[in-house]
Amino acid sequence: MLNTKNTPDEITDPVELRRRLKSVKSELKALDTILNEAYEGIVVVDKNGYITKFNQAYEKFLGLKEEEVKGEFVADVIENTRMHLIVQNGEKEIGHIQRIQGNDMICHRLPIFDDDGETILGGVGVVIFKDVKELKSLNRRMEVLEEKLNKHKGELKRLQEAKYSFDNILTVNSRMKYLKKIAKRAAENNSAVLLDGATGTGKELFAHAIHKASYRKFGRFIRVNCAAIPSDLLESELFGYEEGAFTGASKEGKPGKFELANGGTIFLDEISSLPLKMQAKLLRVLQEKEFTRVGGTETIELDVRVIAASNENLETKIKNNNFRKDLYYRLNVIRLKLPPLKERKDDIPLLARKKLKDLISEFEIEDLEFASETLDYLKAYDWPGNIRELFNVIERTINFVEGRVIKPEHLPPIISEQANPVEQVSLNNQDFQFGETLNLKDNVARLEKESIQKALAMTGCNKSKAARLLGIHRTNLYDKLEKYDLNCD
Repeated sequence: MLNTKNTPDEITDPVELRRRLKSVKSELKALDTILNEAYEGIVVVDKNGYITKFNQAYEKFLGLKEEEVKGEFVADVIENTRMHLIVQNGEKEIGHIQRIQGNDMICHRLPIFDDDGETILGGVGVVIFKDVKELKSLNRRMEVLEEKLNKHKGELKRLQEAKYSFDNILTVNSRMKYLKKIAKRAAENNSAVLLDGATGTGKELFAHAIHKASYRKFGRFIRVNCAAIPSDLLESELFGYEEGAFTGASKEGKPGKFELANGGTIFLDEISSLPLKMQAKLLRVLQEKEFTRVGGTETIELDVRVIAASNENLETKIKNNNFRKDLYYRLNVIRLKLPPLKERKDDIPLLARKKLKDLISEFEIEDLEFASETLDYLKAYDWPGNIRELFNVIERTINFVEGRVIKPEHLPPIISEQANPVEQVSLNNQDFQFGETLNLKDNVARLEKESIQKALAMTGCNKSKAARLLGIHRTNLYDKLEKYDLNCD
């Protein structure tokens, strides 16, 4: 069977030949337009180094017309060119510097091969930058853009990620050390955590630290103050909404806090402020691990770690029917009850010195230090506002201090009047120094710790014998060893 399909060499039909010729002319015209309109200067040479194409950008740069140089040897037209060399050796040159008319240009030189990949038909040269200064200028612009991008990334990171770690929780207090240990264990799993404590005791600090120590640390850390969001906006803020879900809604819709926290951690502060209706919605979401945006139909699967905090007694709110018991059980898997500052007064000097150091750095002022009497006054005060109040007092104080030592007279009157650590009274012929705490919990804890230490020392760290000496069960002793961070192994 004969092959009746014509090859290009066999075309004899004048109509087909005209069609092919017209197509080739059209392609050449398009190529010529592209070359002339290009920003880059372009020169094309044949296999012997003679110019066949000289685009308009190169004309403007050298002040020569294409018709003047076409057919000329490229080295006679363009100074320091190597175009005639690359058509001889067939090696391309990328990003080379070429000095023309006192300008250091950056250019590419490329040989043009036939279909066999070996026969050189010519070469093309492209000026990428007419002057190295252009490259430097572009580089500076790129650096500025990169700085802006990094700034925005940093801001986004600041908003989404936890700022504090367990290293930021400073303490020498045995109870706080025990809570830090429990919190670190909690960070290793995905269970819900309930942080219980008065305002200013460090609940948010613990929430940050737990997230940062968990496997979710690369996900987002989303903070929600439940008391700060109007009740009629709570659902849309927590779970988002679709386009047109309600009057005033964004046309594009909006993801909620839970959606943003997917794969990470959500911190629900002041959880006790949630209305009962939202408590029911939250409970269902935590149980089903899915939710739907307001006005939406698509179910969104949820993978988030929940940390809740309350400065109110949730058990009391449950009794008063202001908080759902089932939601309480869902949140109260791991509970950390943070003590007020008056129950951890041994931490006051550490916290005060750290805050003073931070303020000195922030305000760029001369170094300051506390007089020992000043620390005594700080320890004797009850701090109803807890750590937050302590930090505010220190910042206020440095504005009134004269010299480099913070003395008792520099403290606010409420501190010096309410806490006099050097005053003594006599009770049943015994002297008591108010610098020593009279808090029963503190004293009981201290005595308990000392008794355990003595029992361990007397028994050579035999825990069974020590438990018998103390009159408690060995399991109870292990709990107290962990609580007070005692170990004699």
